[in-house]
Amino acid sequence: MSNAAARKPHLNMIVVGHIDNGKSTTMGHFLMDLGLVDERTIASHAAESEKTGKGDTFKYAWVMDNIKDERERGITIDLAFQKFESPKYFFTLIDAPGHRDFIKNMITGASEADCAVLVLSAKEGETDTATAPGGQAREHAFLLRTLGVGQLVVAINKMDDSNFSEAAFKAAKEKAEKLLKSVGYKLESVAIIPVSGWKGDNLVKKSPNMGWWAGKTLYEAFDEFKLPDKPTGKPLRIPIQDVYTITGVGTVPVGRVETGVAKPGQKIVVMPSGAVGEIKSIETHHTEMPSAEPGDNIGFNLRGIEKKDIHRGDVIGTADSPPNVAKEFRAQIIVIHHPTAIAPGYTPVMHAHTAQVAATIVAFEAKINPQSGAIEEKDPKFLKAGDSAIVRIKPVRPLCIETFGEFPEMGRFALRDMGATIAAGIVKEITEKYTK
Repeated sequence: MSNAAARKPHLNMIVVGHIDNGKSTTMGHFLMDLGLVDERTIASHAAESEKTGKGDTFKYAWVMDNIKDERERGITIDLAFQKFESPKYFFTLIDAPGHRDFIKNMITGASEADCAVLVLSAKEGETDTATAPGGQAREHAFLLRTLGVGQLVVAINKMDDSNFSEAAFKAAKEKAEKLLKSVGYKLESVAIIPVSGWKGDNLVKKSPNMGWWAGKTLYEAFDEFKLPDKPTGKPLRIPIQDVYTITGVGTVPVGRVETGVAKPGQKIVVMPSGAVGEIKSIETHHTEMPSAEPGDNIGFNLRGIEKKDIHRGDVIGTADSPPNVAKEFRAQIIVIHHPTAIAPGYTPVMHAHTAQVAATIVAFEAKINPQSGAIEEKDPKFLKAGDSAIVRIKPVRPLCIETFGEFPEMGRFALRDMGATIAAGIVKEITEKYTK
């Protein structure tokens, strides 16, 4: 990372799209054109994929797949090509869907995306499959919107397939617009760009093959993203990731500030235990900080809090606006994956911010149209993959959670079972609270 990058504002970017619409090839070629992956490495992998019979098409995809493989094996990687710079910003590419824990990470904030690239295909029929009910592009677009990723660029890939025809682009663009509109994006704020991930057109350099295109390249479009506002004016919320006991110091919790500002001397409350104390000091990477803002990962020394009163998944707030603790809440969920169907009484594991707790879906109030929110069926008997619904959920023990309307960072969750994400959701209303 260059010194300039350290000074540039930082954005987390996520790349989504249907499995064979070419998101790996597109981003792999993009990073190569920026000079972050050298041609020799790619050429040797192309030779490798010739041998395995995958052929030439996979050579750029190798870059992204290599990141994915290493993540799958649990290796943390600092490969250069997870990061790149535009004139204005410094970007980190975070998990793309296809990575096992992608949806969980998106929801628990391990991968808070500021912006996204949706890769669709200009190839006849491919965008239809991707944007149809059950298609991954549709699922990903819906998920991004639900989870509050407001900024998006669409790359219409495989322009080389139609010999860079403007008509092919227009047909795919129309389908893209229909999808985006249906999940709630404002079309005027989304750039839709014709590219060829395979040939490299319009990724970093303007394409000589599309004289009809007067718009930006993918790289130029990235500078149109805006930095999100930090929710510093909201009440303090710090979900706890870990708690350490340090000799001579005492109890040191670690977590990321989601909203508000933390300062030494501040009186705080830990929920659900209700224990009250005071922040003595705050540090990040062994450096003392005068205050901490949303996005800061901090360790802090607490006065008056015992180790038994604070655990991973608890949330710190201030006494005048303590974190909410739910006994039961109403949520809007989308069922992402289930081999059969789920019925009321189903108890998967709920992941929200840093908390994990078994939770029972006690009632299905209504099946809804994901786009309009209109009720399609009251009291459905079961829900299957692709369904959106309003449900009531009871965690088996007290859980700190907020409504998505008030605290989007603290109001989303994933439901997991047997190693897979079954559903993603947002909290609409806390119907029953625990009070201390």
